[in-house]
Amino acid sequence: MSGRLWGVGLGPGDPELITRKAARLIEAADVIAYHQGPGKRSNARRIADELIPADVIEEVLEYPVTTGATEHPGGYAGAMADFYEDCAARLATHLEAGRDVVVLAEGDPLFYGSYMYVHDRLSDRFATEVVPGVPAFAAATALAATPLVRQTDVLTVLPGTLPTPELARRLADTDGAIIMKLGRTFGSVVEALRQAGRLDDALYVERASMPEQRWLPVRDVDPSAVPYFSLIVVPGDSVGARYDAPAPVETSSVPTAELLVVGLGPGPDRWITPEVTSALSEVGHVVGYGPYVERVPQREGLTRHVSGNTVEVDRARLALDLAASGERVAVVSGGDAGVFGMASAVFEAAEDPAYADVPIRVLPGVSAVQAVAARAGAPVGADFAVVSLSDRLKPWDVVGERLDHIARADLVLAVYNPASRSRTTQVSELRDIMLRHRAPETVVVVGRDVGRAEESLTVTTLGDFDPATIDMKCLVIVGASGTRVTEAGQVWSPRFVR
Repeated sequence: MSGRLWGVGLGPGDPELITRKAARLIEAADVIAYHQGPGKRSNARRIADELIPADVIEEVLEYPVTTGATEHPGGYAGAMADFYEDCAARLATHLEAGRDVVVLAEGDPLFYGSYMYVHDRLSDRFATEVVPGVPAFAAATALAATPLVRQTDVLTVLPGTLPTPELARRLADTDGAIIMKLGRTFGSVVEALRQAGRLDDALYVERASMPEQRWLPVRDVDPSAVPYFSLIVVPGDSVGARYDAPAPVETSSVPTAELLVVGLGPGPDRWITPEVTSALSEVGHVVGYGPYVERVPQREGLTRHVSGNTVEVDRARLALDLAASGERVAVVSGGDAGVFGMASAVFEAAEDPAYADVPIRVLPGVSAVQAVAARAGAPVGADFAVVSLSDRLKPWDVVGERLDHIARADLVLAVYNPASRSRTTQVSELRDIMLRHRAPETVVVVGRDVGRAEESLTVTTLGDFDPATIDMKCLVIVGASGTRVTEAGQVWSPRFVR
């Protein structure tokens, strides 16, 4: 009978934080395995010293490299992959011989731990069980005696190895945060905290629960002396009222700032116009649907206001309130803000007399129809119409009637919001309406995620067009009767009437 593999969490360093179950398993193990750095003593072994039997078999799993260079042809990733394969093979030998193997893990075995790479390779071959341990960040918050998150606060755990802009964005968009993997990344982490406006409240904790433990404000830390066993705590309480709307404006004495409504283009940053980039570098607040706000680089002094996809007017009111109180605000949309974007919602909300003095300026962006058309060639080079198939703000009867008139008029048609999880029939109805007035050979272009890594473009015909392949990531262009396809597969519509 094969032995059992145990991944045993030891907690952050204090032996008294080892669970009773972990202690029992260590004392009864046939084999104790643990990882350690080259030429160093395992910290996991040190934590469990008093529990390890004298006659137990020990497997020291020494890393081939930690942060230094390696001559492995696969680089660091290749060297570590081979290392974990070797670890698994060594432990499998014991398990096949019927020995129970306990792999010691600092903190929790499945939280940034080396154990999980052994687990990945052996858990489908041998009986395996994981014993949780106290994670380091729990010990860190206990040491600093600082509440981390309360009630509906969101906690985000972040590796300090993230690029600075990405780390800053995530810090700005969460309540509480833990930043792991410091050491050489500390300088860039501090910069990310500064850009996110979270530096003043961030706490540095070193060797939590160990005899030499200490904590202090991040601002006071010497970056040249930051060890691996350290992390940063960003309390959720530090967010304060950053995301609260200002009180409604009741007096004209409050300065009013211009409200900008900007289009970010349909995907890649290179399609954001210089005008929009310049405007976003000067505002103090960005308001929008989450995926669009995420595209705006976080920087010091910028507050982000994220909301869902169906609260456009509420989002617009928040932006107007901020501008009315004197804040510099940008509302962001994907594509062009004036094409099924936030511009219309802002003007709708601005009909309220309370916002009569708030100036609104719309900055154009590359629209999705422009992007898909450019990828295809020039399908909208002639007269064309643009329609959203969404019936959330207008009844489907109205949409269907408009489609019928467009089909009769022989206009090229660009279709936004063609389908969603709750709207599954409209694309089929669109196809049926078009076929009443257009030949089955009419050219159809389907662009999916245009401008992104997963981009695809399909050129087909109305007769072969499959509505089941369409979702919200698509934009569909139905050609006019004169729309053509070149021998190279590019689509264009003549400027003249045939």
